[in-house]
Amino acid sequence: MSNQFRDSADSFQHRLTMAPADIDATAARVADPGTGAPPATPPTAYGYGSNVVGDDQVHLLDYVKVLHKRRAAALTAFLLVFVLTAVYTFTARPIYEAKVQILIEKENANVVSFKEVFEQNQVADDYYQTQYKILQSRALARRTLDALRLWDHPQFNPKGEGSFSVGALVMAPVRMLSSWLGPAPVVEPGGPAAGETAAQARTIDRLLGGLTVTPIRNSRLVDVKFASWYPALSSLVANALAKAYIDQNLEFKFLSSKEASDWLGERLGEQKQKVEASEQALQRYREQTESVAFEDRQNIVVQKLADLNAAVTRAKTERIQKEALYSQMKALQADHPALDTLDSFPAILSNQFIQQQKGELADLQRQQAQLSEKLGPRHPDMVKIGLAIMTAETRIQGEVAKVVQAVRNEYLAAQAQEQSLMTALDQQKREALALNRKSIDYSALQRDAMSNRQIFESLMQRTKETGISGELKTSNIRVIDQAETPRRPASPNVPANLLLAFFGGLTLAVGIAFFFEYLDNRIKTPDEIKAHLGLPFLGLVPALFAKDLHDPLISKGVPANFSEAFRAIRTNVLFSSADEGPKVIVVTSAGPGEGKTLVASNLAVAMAQAAQRVLLMDADMRRPRVHSLFGIAQEPGLSNVLVGNAKPSDAVRITSVPGLWAMPAGMIPPNPAELIGSKRFKEFLGTLGQHFDILIIDTPPVMAVTDSSIAAHVATGVIFVLGSEMTTRHTAQRAVEQLAHARPKFLGAILNRVDLQHQAYYYSQYYRREYAGYYTQGSSKLPAAS
Repeated sequence: MSNQFRDSADSFQHRLTMAPADIDATAARVADPGTGAPPATPPTAYGYGSNVVGDDQVHLLDYVKVLHKRRAAALTAFLLVFVLTAVYTFTARPIYEAKVQILIEKENANVVSFKEVFEQNQVADDYYQTQYKILQSRALARRTLDALRLWDHPQFNPKGEGSFSVGALVMAPVRMLSSWLGPAPVVEPGGPAAGETAAQARTIDRLLGGLTVTPIRNSRLVDVKFASWYPALSSLVANALAKAYIDQNLEFKFLSSKEASDWLGERLGEQKQKVEASEQALQRYREQTESVAFEDRQNIVVQKLADLNAAVTRAKTERIQKEALYSQMKALQADHPALDTLDSFPAILSNQFIQQQKGELADLQRQQAQLSEKLGPRHPDMVKIGLAIMTAETRIQGEVAKVVQAVRNEYLAAQAQEQSLMTALDQQKREALALNRKSIDYSALQRDAMSNRQIFESLMQRTKETGISGELKTSNIRVIDQAETPRRPASPNVPANLLLAFFGGLTLAVGIAFFFEYLDNRIKTPDEIKAHLGLPFLGLVPALFAKDLHDPLISKGVPANFSEAFRAIRTNVLFSSADEGPKVIVVTSAGPGEGKTLVASNLAVAMAQAAQRVLLMDADMRRPRVHSLFGIAQEPGLSNVLVGNAKPSDAVRITSVPGLWAMPAGMIPPNPAELIGSKRFKEFLGTLGQHFDILIIDTPPVMAVTDSSIAAHVATGVIFVLGSEMTTRHTAQRAVEQLAHARPKFLGAILNRVDLQHQAYYYSQYYRREYAGYYTQGSSKLPAAS
């Protein structure tokens, strides 16, 4: 075996010492891996640390895993809350609470028919809120302390305020937090309330601190509770406070009635003077205007004015009728042929003389008509009859004229009557207007006197009612249940406090666990690599906690799961690309300390164990470590070859692993990036590809220097190493973006230093504990190697 390797080494040395022309020709035939074409996404990795199901949904177990991972912080928070609460519960001084129940009505019982001066408004929604504040007022507390003479009681003036106690020590942080988060205390101008000393103010504050007012929903009942260290004192103060509240309410009503009575008495005297003055002014006006019965006289004038108005209307109607009759008769009288039409007028028709003459005239005209048939117009009989006819017509005309004159006289009489009534009506109107002017002043004086009289009578009645209601000792507040001496303490409530501490601590623990998990944006799981970086997951490497394993290699004595992890990664890398020819793989990380050199070295060992000719090149010429892992000299190395100080055959070293050669970094140059980016480096990689199946290049961190990006451009694949819980997702994303500028082909990412020993449940989706036992059991059944 050694002879075979020596022959192959001599052949390799011979090939490395070829002429430069031959090297250039050979390098020209090497495919340029940095073509810039987007690499095909490798298939989903199967093997060590991969999620075969590929389910991206969040399950309940995911939350359980978070709690299991953060169990230390969560358990600390839970125990802190529970223990502090338990210590306070069992060491705190017991507090006894007494309760008195009172009924607050909105109005008193209506003993008298009239209203009281101090009456509650039933529609006021703030009435009960006002009463609750009165129950918690300093004035009522001072009244209670005065009534019971408790100013020097130990409850309100404790002597050992500065003494140490476990409960006070436990509650000190709570009080401090409450003072910070709570509202700032309201400082009244001038210090304590008026009439209070500093000691009295503290006593009142302590009493109010133990007082609780709780209204009962949908009722008018109120529970007034007082808590103290002494059972008897609690019931005593509660009952005394209720009694003082009722007495204060009665005193307030009495004072209100008294103040109202005094005010009504003053207003009553003033109103009496106004009534006398207004009535005297009214009487003087009556005497001046001689209007004793002013209202009756005004009614007579109004009635007379109405009668005259009606009479004028009738006279005007009669005058118009007679004037029309006279005008018609006078017109017909002037027209002699139309005299026969006068018979249509009642005055003509009712005149017997005219009717008699008209009858005689008709007879004469008939006789004249008969004689005219026999005699001529000059016949004496005809002349006689003609004269008789003319005499009859004359008499008729004269009588008609008399009738027309009579009608004219009636018309003139009606006209005179109308004028007389019009004059009387105008006179009556003037009298009515004058009377109205007098009535305005009279009505004003009369209204003033009546209103003053009514106000005076109302004030007098209200004064009497107020005096009676002030003597009525009724209250709308009653005590329903007196406070009894409590038989057991109300606080601390051991079961409730412990239960509250349990659930409160549990809630805080869960909140802290998820809060820490939310703040922790480091890459921890393979799913985060795929979600945030978009890289295929090649596998995870468990962390080793043995003190003697400083630089573990799978070719040495390492745990079975550690070796199997790199075998799984080797499988995923080999199947990540179907391209033929040598593979140049760059291994890098985002920052230092993530274990990229160890990953590259173990991956190279795993590749060599798969019967591959592998060269591990240390391109981290700033902080090289490959030489220390394999126990070889640092020089000559890569930098010596690139600058021409050494031959490639001298830089390539044989390792203890069959099929694995290593090239150290060599002398640390001042310009590593320029050496890696040189054309000579690219040609050198092409030459090495003719002698090795796989070239694994360990490069510096991406975020520190640009060496990795330059090397990734000429490589056939890039493996990105991430330290578990070491690199934030933003840093990893920036590193991947920086590498992407070189247009490399990403083979995937490896999650290194995964704490499977302490976080086994958190990573149970990717690796389970029984897998390690499987490796041990399987190896124990194999026969020993010869």
